[in-house]
Amino acid sequence: MIRRRVAIALGLVASLYVCLPLSLPAAAEEPPVIAAAADLQFAATEIAAAFAAETGKVVKLSFGSTGNFATQIREGAPFQMFMAADQKFIADLHAEGLTRDEGTLYAEGRIVLMAPHGSALKPDEALDNLAALIEEGKLTKFAIANPEHAPYGLRAMEALQHRGLWEKIQPYLVLGENVSQTAQFALSGNAEGGIIALSLARAPEVAARGEFALISHDWHEPLLQRMVLLNNAGPVAEEFYAYIQSPKARAIMVKYGFVLPDEG
Repeated sequence: MIRRRVAIALGLVASLYVCLPLSLPAAAEEPPVIAAAADLQFAATEIAAAFAAETGKVVKLSFGSTGNFATQIREGAPFQMFMAADQKFIADLHAEGLTRDEGTLYAEGRIVLMAPHGSALKPDEALDNLAALIEEGKLTKFAIANPEHAPYGLRAMEALQHRGLWEKIQPYLVLGENVSQTAQFALSGNAEGGIIALSLARAPEVAARGEFALISHDWHEPLLQRMVLLNNAGPVAEEFYAYIQSPKARAIMVKYGFVLPDEG
């Protein structure tokens, strides 16, 4: 059973749900709301801005955990498009008749071990320093997203299990509601570090706060990220869905460390 600890989060990245509307003409219709996995915090925001600049059309982004969004969609939340961090959630929603089709694989995500500047934890790919801190009794708090509903938390758990640290790290875990909140906890100075998305670690606002090491993709199941239009999607959501697959949007995804489906 995972033991939860209380942590004080700084305003490093957005909290559970963040809406990012851009200015609209007075007569314009309400922009479609896009449910986006928290690891897309920076990439999707940049893509939405480019989409608005090129088309004059606006989408509203809401960031959170993939599992929580899936639950909200089942409960009738008015999202028009869903960008999940784990394609299994899309498959489940499609089987329940809540999506237009099976969607499109748009990226594969990666996880990193990250620590704030000045931390006793020195990130390395093999997690050797993390293991040493646990053995020496020098680890106090370590952040991951909640594995029960956040795909990045589940992959973090799998990586820690692969390294043989999962049971040992239990007393020190701080669980973020999503991977964005986990980055807050990991870099707040109240924890030695945590496991977060590479796409967040690469953002200048986050990178300036600490150091990170990429964890081997062989240590966990792949983070195959799929998007889908929901049954109520309108023309602007449809256009944004297509735009995500454009060269401009794909280049932005690569900048934040995502692996594209045909370039893995």
